[in-house]
Amino acid sequence: MKVYFLLRFKMLNRKMIDFGLPLLIGYTLLPFVFVLLSNYLFEKTEFANYIYGLLAVSFVSKLSEPKRNDFLKSIFNKYNYKKLRILENIIYCLPFTLFLIYQKQFLFSIILNLCVTIIMLFNFSTNLNVTIPTPFSKNPFEFTVGFRKTFYVFPIAYFLTYISVTVGNFNLGVFSMLLIGITCFSYYSKTENEYFVWNYNLSSKEFLLEKMKTCLTYFSILSLPIIITLGISFFNQIDILIVFIFLCYAYLTTIIFAKYSSFPNEMNMSKVILIGLSFMFPPILLIFIPLFYSQSIKKLNTILND
Repeated sequence: MKVYFLLRFKMLNRKMIDFGLPLLIGYTLLPFVFVLLSNYLFEKTEFANYIYGLLAVSFVSKLSEPKRNDFLKSIFNKYNYKKLRILENIIYCLPFTLFLIYQKQFLFSIILNLCVTIIMLFNFSTNLNVTIPTPFSKNPFEFTVGFRKTFYVFPIAYFLTYISVTVGNFNLGVFSMLLIGITCFSYYSKTENEYFVWNYNLSSKEFLLEKMKTCLTYFSILSLPIIITLGISFFNQIDILIVFIFLCYAYLTTIIFAKYSSFPNEMNMSKVILIGLSFMFPPILLIFIPLFYSQSIKKLNTILND
């Protein structure tokens, strides 16, 4: 069992190095970002402990993939397998547990650990084999593929909006819209094959415009129920809502340009850090957006006919 956890630790180190992140920086930066985002969540809504619990369970549930656990069962006996799975789930949940304790949410931390322990009893695939219908066309693929992998996020976001209206908490409603924005943001983390870019038969500028238009349109469709609900229920704060909508548009535009500024390679660590910094100081996007745009044009000109 000790060998297994050492192997997992080495695999984590290798992923960081392959990503271009030095281990010293990685193990310093990741906890800092985690605490920063967690603290932001607890400052913005009184329902943070519930949202936090859902995020933790969702994160740990990835360990319940059937094929993975069938492999572990073939290596360990029944007792050691259960012991390993419980320890593994608790370790994955540890950052969330520690922050809940820091927030003096002792009962929630206990309930959360009970939940992740119970999850160990079940194996379920996070990649469903059924075809989930989407409100999007097959082209481009980001939203079609991404929606099918993260479809469960949207009912959660809409339910949080309902709660925000019920209790009169505008911040929670804005968070639900940002949750959809972050989910859409994640759809552009992977780089597609060059063929799928070349197949557009557009100029570099037209290609980026098409990508941006599609992304913003689909994000608007997904967040429209939230926007309408908040706009009606919190009309006196509609100016703040509009600011956050445009912020989502700005970040989605940034990730598209950043993605293709490194194409056909994945984004390097420097770009990831720059985007991370922009979350702490959004006005810096006024510099990053044109910078990534110009770099994207240069990269795409080698593939597309300008």
